[in-house]
Amino acid sequence: MAEDFHKPTLFAGSTFEAFQGGDDPAHISRLAHDTAAALLSRVRADPDAGVIDRLIAYTDVNGIDAIAELWSRSSARSLPGALWRIYLLRALTRQDPEQSSFIYQRGADLSLTIDPVVAGAPNPTGPEEITALADQILRGLFEGDFAVALDRAAAFCRLMSSGCASLADDAETTSAERATALTTRALRFHSIAADLTACARLWRSGSLD
Repeated sequence: MAEDFHKPTLFAGSTFEAFQGGDDPAHISRLAHDTAAALLSRVRADPDAGVIDRLIAYTDVNGIDAIAELWSRSSARSLPGALWRIYLLRALTRQDPEQSSFIYQRGADLSLTIDPVVAGAPNPTGPEEITALADQILRGLFEGDFAVALDRAAAFCRLMSSGCASLADDAETTSAERATALTTRALRFHSIAADLTACARLWRSGSLD
């Protein structure tokens, strides 16, 4: 996240495609874990709707870089790492809801799993529905079952990955560059899905730090 971001941030697709996992937990600042745990425990202990609304809209006002500064370098399979990824997914979705909903719908149409049900978007999924889904997933971290929110986000990512891969196949004969970009994005979504699924398991076992 070395670019200079506008507030609220509009980041290029290449930012997401180049996104890498976090560092080893042994080298992560304790501050990231402490702030994530303090924020989550405080809000979940007293889930005031106004406070949650402000947390959901935080990056709309302050930019995704404000969250990145706190949590983006954390291990992918940690509490701050999970929070960062879901904020990132919401920012990406809201930046281009039309494209996001198109990719998601392609993935949902191709899915032979329960991922569309787990993710929970209406079918068909348009820009308004995909934006609402991203907000619902983030809200679930603060006032619902945390592991369920992570599972929903993971299902969302798997559907986005499938949609990107399918569109990459379509573009392969007409635009190799676009096909490569979509394939890279599919891999990023697939990787994030695996990390969020692992975080859900860790949360349920009481070991997500």
